Amino acid sequence: MFKDLDPILHSQLRLAVMSLLIGVKEAEFTFIREKTGSTAGNLSVQISKLKEAGYVDVIKQFKDNYPQTICKITPTGVAAFETYVKALQTYLPR
Repeated sequence: MFKDLDPILHSQLRLAVMSLLIGVKEAEFTFIREKTGSTAGNLSVQISKLKEAGYVDVIKQFKDNYPQTICKITPTGVAAFETYVKALQTYLPR
């Protein structure tokens, strides 16, 4: 009856990051930090975990001589998010 929930996505901050990225496909690190209210250090760690899982790609570049980090959701990340949402629905009353 109840389906297993992906432990990578079951973290509040990682789920928030994926929820943002599912809607925009890519976003700057600063945008994600502002929207989630996270600290830069914690967000960096959580994005690294999402990257290791293959759910996001991280592009580091320079824009006007300032470092810029862009996060993009991968097709694997989209599939994992959709699976997570479907699994979560099994916990809700009908």
